[in-house]
Amino acid sequence: MTSLKKATLLFIVLFIITGLVYPITVTLIAGLLFPDQAHGSLIVDNENRVIGSTLIGQNFIAPQYFQSRPSASGYDAASSGGSNLGPTNPVLLELVDNRKSVLRKAGVTGPIPSDLVMASASGLDPHISLESALTQVPIVAKARNLPEEEIKTLVLSESVDSPFTGAYVNVLSLNRALDKINQSK
Repeated sequence: MTSLKKATLLFIVLFIITGLVYPITVTLIAGLLFPDQAHGSLIVDNENRVIGSTLIGQNFIAPQYFQSRPSASGYDAASSGGSNLGPTNPVLLELVDNRKSVLRKAGVTGPIPSDLVMASASGLDPHISLESALTQVPIVAKARNLPEEEIKTLVLSESVDSPFTGAYVNVLSLNRALDKINQSK
């Protein structure tokens, strides 16, 4: 057998193993052992409609909802990515100032956490820091006509503490929990 034939046969065999058999096997095993994660960690409502994923951020603009981290990609998973603007870029500084201004007009007082005014690298981050969520408690409580302490308790119950990143909150899960409070009253 010539070298070309051996190389072609080896290519075909390796292509079948690494390009077909292995990915299909891993996908099937993942689907059986971790069905939620393997299918995108989708969140469905009571009518069985997909309303989001725990892994991808969404844009919440109404004052009765907690705001997500800003996104340079417009929360579009197909065009995920950062703005690539450096920390001294005038465009980035203007964006941050505008975001701060919007938060101040909404009623945020005191220091503003950076993840409320600066986008993540992917532009799809579904989480905000616990500090950012607590900063928004007065705005959400006022918009929903609920006591701040009730909203704060909900935020703390929805938060996850990580030894690597600190405490954080999934915004979609938090906003869904908020809607359940209003439905029960």
